[in-house]
Amino acid sequence: MRSLDLTPDILEACYRAGAFPMADGFGGVEFYRSNPRSVLELDALHVSKSLGRVLRKNAYEVSVDKDFEGVVRACADREETWIDDGIILSYMRLHEAGMAHSVEAYRDGELAGGLYGVSLGGAFMGESMFSRITDASKVCLVHLVRRLRERGFMLLDCQIQNDHLARMGAIELPEHEYLRRLDRALRLPRTFV
Repeated sequence: MRSLDLTPDILEACYRAGAFPMADGFGGVEFYRSNPRSVLELDALHVSKSLGRVLRKNAYEVSVDKDFEGVVRACADREETWIDDGIILSYMRLHEAGMAHSVEAYRDGELAGGLYGVSLGGAFMGESMFSRITDASKVCLVHLVRRLRERGFMLLDCQIQNDHLARMGAIELPEHEYLRRLDRALRLPRTFV
């Protein structure tokens, strides 16, 4: 499938099935399901002492959905990326349909970091994050977790585990357990905004 052909309906079906898309570098898209699956339990977020100080100082102004496109483009702005122009346009359409959201951190009016993902029922599937200034994406993750807890979400899908996510408290689940939790979360009547 070409990334330009990813309609909101196709993306929604993909996430509901426990899969996520990635551009292949040749204008195509592959769908993936990772086993094990990385998730961040909403009550297990680890905030380091240094990050706690940053949060207490209110070093960043944090907002939601203020610059969704800017966040996605910043996430794509790296040497190796799975986010091509078609993916960006597809997620912009998903955002316009009310299913994709961003959390942004600003310093002195400039976008310093952010993350974006997809919200369905009581599940939020994180897609990507970026930082231009130290701790900006971590601040966004803390705000995301707070928002999900406040709104009664039960699943924060991080897809593929990495050291950064592990330090923040993410764990890995076998695929069958992830799919069981996803099914329960999708049944919840929750809203992100």
